[in-house]
Amino acid sequence: MQQLTWQDSAVRDVLRHIKLAKPFCYGMTNYIAANLSANVLLAVGAAPAIGGAMDWPTVFGANANAVWINSACLMSDSPHQVSQTAQAAHAAGVPWVLDPVALGAGASEYDQVVLGLLAFKPTAIRGNASELIALTGGQGGGKGVETTLSSQDALPFIEEFARRQGCIMAVSGPVDYITDGTRTVSVAGGDARLTQVTGAGCSLGALIAAALSSPTDPLTAVAAAHAFYAEASQRASGAQGTGSFAVAFLDTLSLLDSESV
Repeated sequence: MQQLTWQDSAVRDVLRHIKLAKPFCYGMTNYIAANLSANVLLAVGAAPAIGGAMDWPTVFGANANAVWINSACLMSDSPHQVSQTAQAAHAAGVPWVLDPVALGAGASEYDQVVLGLLAFKPTAIRGNASELIALTGGQGGGKGVETTLSSQDALPFIEEFARRQGCIMAVSGPVDYITDGTRTVSVAGGDARLTQVTGAGCSLGALIAAALSSPTDPLTAVAAAHAFYAEASQRASGAQGTGSFAVAFLDTLSLLDSESV
């Protein structure tokens, strides 16, 4: 299994592309995570727009450089709006990311809407172990939005599903695993306080979308986004508490320099 880090030139190439191209990234996400998601994208040089206003799902879904759908957006956006976004991106060939928040936590009506988005062939699916095991048909056992399983537990499930679905699967944990079903990459490092910052996982989906706008192969692009997160959070680890850590994380993310190691 290959391990990627910030030290790898392929990772820094993805960041260099984002900073130069400033991709337009359209997101459907929940109102809790929207602010951090937008700031994460701005920190790396991307241009975000978030929400289902009027005909944004069809227009922005088809014309963005990349799209992400965080399924907790269903708190305020309708299933129709969310499906419109996925359908528009798929039809236009725009890479898009699905983050199936809280899937498998017992809300069956919600789960069916989220699973229905698979028909529009997401380029990448990211989440925690419980969410992704549930997505693949296993027993995830999540407690609300929190996982009860490890990223290692999810690995065989996501590898098989990635082959079957033809997408990139990425599970977050102390070690992140990213796979296309044939090749699997690990990304280690970071700071555990990311799990204590509201919207940090959701915002990773936005960053993955930005990375997928690059010409790099999708597996490397998705892994690169995880490596950005790991490096920025590790550099922010000197912060005293979770609030100052959140600010330091955004600062260090914005200061990552693709030209230096």
